Amino acid sequence: MGRLTFSINITLDGCVDHQQGIADDETHAFFTRLMDESGAMLWGRITYEMMESYWPAVARGDTDAPPAMREWAAKLDAKPKYVVSTKRDRFPWTNSHHLSGDLATAIQQLKDSTPGGVLLGSGKLAAALDRMELIDEYKLLVQPRIVGRGPTLYEGGLVDTRRLELVSVNPFRNGVVAVHYRRDH
Repeated sequence: MGRLTFSINITLDGCVDHQQGIADDETHAFFTRLMDESGAMLWGRITYEMMESYWPAVARGDTDAPPAMREWAAKLDAKPKYVVSTKRDRFPWTNSHHLSGDLATAIQQLKDSTPGGVLLGSGKLAAALDRMELIDEYKLLVQPRIVGRGPTLYEGGLVDTRRLELVSVNPFRNGVVAVHYRRDH
């Protein structure tokens, strides 16, 4: 059975707005490595649509981008992508698949059928899956910023506190800190 790993950029005050993070070669290399280590990507509809509006064009060479971003785009294009949505059921981007039915069952089946693990990159979906205790690991990029606004993780709260075991900490040259936690079962 594969693990479900949640990864996202987060500021010191908990903001998960993708525009508030540092997007440079070092952070792109981090996310490319995570994607390489995973068997599939998992997103909610909003994240999928955000990604779909930009990355396929970079992968095709229709949009100018630095080499690290091109590498990410090409690998992302080839990677299986699973989308949770109740508002949309067609996802035309290459290798995209709709997950429907009971959410907990669908995610557990995806984990069971993906030995390389599943990389989750949507904040609202992560909160829902965390409430179901389906997330196994957290690999967060803590951004050296305080934003004071925007969406934050777990705005709706959790039933119980999650106890996590620290696996590793890796500071980047740009001030970002990569932290890896595992659920303490």
